[in-house]
Amino acid sequence: MRLQVLLPTEVLVDERVVKVIAEAENGSFCLLPRHIDFVSALVPGILSFYTSDGSECFAAVDEGILVKCDREVFISTLNGVRGSNLSHLQALIDERFLELDEHERKARTALARLEAGTLRSFRELQGKNYG
Repeated sequence: MRLQVLLPTEVLVDERVVKVIAEAENGSFCLLPRHIDFVSALVPGILSFYTSDGSECFAAVDEGILVKCDREVFISTLNGVRGSNLSHLQALIDERFLELDEHERKARTALARLEAGTLRSFRELQGKNYG
């Protein structure tokens, strides 16, 4: 199989592999060359893959999408880092990717409050003009 991990600014991985292990919301899964075509939403986690010479490689990936089509596996994610030290990669996920998710959640909450306040102000203005 050919594995490509695509970030917005670069291709993190582009290699021939014999096995890919990734993590979705309902747990980890493994893809082999003869598996059925497959699509999955990924959560921040460790991506493991085995090259054709048998060596195991790792990458920390943020949430994204995995698509397996025939013998091609494409992963599109906003952030990713390749490495060999699993504890370092896991710490990176915990610090960088999950922290970004928390900041995004807070920003969305603040935006929802602003939108609600704006709508409330429009309703008040409509009531004064037409009431």
